[in-house]
Amino acid sequence: MKKESRRNFLKKSGVAVAGFYIVPRHVLGGKNFTPPSDQLTKGVIGVGAMGRGHLNYEGRTIAICDVDSGHIQQALEITGNGITTYSDFRELLQNDDIDVVHIATPPHWHGLMAVEAAKAGKDIWCEKPMTRTIGEGQAVVDAVNRHDRMFRLNTWFRFRAGFYGMGVPVEPIKKLVENRVFGWPLKVTISGTTGFNWKFYWSGKTNLEPQPVPEELDYDMWLGPAPYKPYNADRVHLNFRGYWDYDGGGLGDMGQHYMDPVQYLLEKDHTNPISVEVDAPQQHPEAVSTWRRITYTYDDGCQIILDGENKDKDAVFIEGPDGTLNKGMQSSIPNIHKLIDSLPAPIPQIETFSESVRTRQKFALNEMNGHRSCNLINMGKIALRLGRNLKFDPENQVFINDEGANKLIHQPMRGHWSI
Repeated sequence: MKKESRRNFLKKSGVAVAGFYIVPRHVLGGKNFTPPSDQLTKGVIGVGAMGRGHLNYEGRTIAICDVDSGHIQQALEITGNGITTYSDFRELLQNDDIDVVHIATPPHWHGLMAVEAAKAGKDIWCEKPMTRTIGEGQAVVDAVNRHDRMFRLNTWFRFRAGFYGMGVPVEPIKKLVENRVFGWPLKVTISGTTGFNWKFYWSGKTNLEPQPVPEELDYDMWLGPAPYKPYNADRVHLNFRGYWDYDGGGLGDMGQHYMDPVQYLLEKDHTNPISVEVDAPQQHPEAVSTWRRITYTYDDGCQIILDGENKDKDAVFIEGPDGTLNKGMQSSIPNIHKLIDSLPAPIPQIETFSESVRTRQKFALNEMNGHRSCNLINMGKIALRLGRNLKFDPENQVFINDEGANKLIHQPMRGHWSI
């Protein structure tokens, strides 16, 4: 008989678990003490720099997985030797003692691993960008909902921390936008002038020579569903963002951090722009390059402008027919801070993933709105790669009258890998 999963046991015994809190925490080991039986257990897939940074964050890590044995050893120096290690993520997913799977691999693995984790009955914490393609995002949404899983995307600026150049969390900005202080429609500019950095150093190299694969790395498994290319150190680990096969340069790295809060501010969590316009040098078929400007337009006239050159030195973060807001919360509206204090708060969100897992209520940034904000990145990537402007149908999530663009929505996976 298969062992009952830890989560199912806790769900069935919810009254008893809740009753546990009657015991004073100081008796158990201090007011901040959380007993192991009350902690969510976590398996981390990918323990490079990002994965190692989250080993001891929100939950008790009991298993780790990586295709690089050197990464495994570095992770064990942090966690100690009392956890289970894997080189194949599919084996980790079979561990019934794991509540949450944290996917901290390069993005070309995110969609496939998230779908498999959902099928295995795991809740999912995924690094950004959520998926490498629009089609993979659709598959994750479907799998998470079909298998009744909780999903968190690991960018937090819509609900926590100071939002880059603004110097405040998104909530006060949301109050202003939600109450139409600046009028409608709005134009949002994301550039160095308004407090953002597109990190164009994540540009790939076009002259990579084949190199011997390091002994500690299973390169075939690192590639997984991505097309086969000869190994070069610049493709993997810290440098993978510079190649279309795995990510999308600065747009892939920072796009969801920057644009997810904007979709939330503009009340677009359920939809996407109807067009994307690009002004950029011709992109290499493999290596990501820079871009000058990307413009997204919604059906109501709202726009998001990505000024990669930081060319518009007079740009403000939010511009509407009735006023503006810029970095440092500078505004054309008088007494903006007093006005913020007088406005009603936005609808509350679940901001701790453990609460989402325990209550089975969606996290603030989940598979639905995360997919929609990731679509911005993937729409931009497709327009850049093709070197042309595109029209998009946000309801059906396809490009209009552009076969070449639609081919990039569902990109084939290598070998036996598939969603």
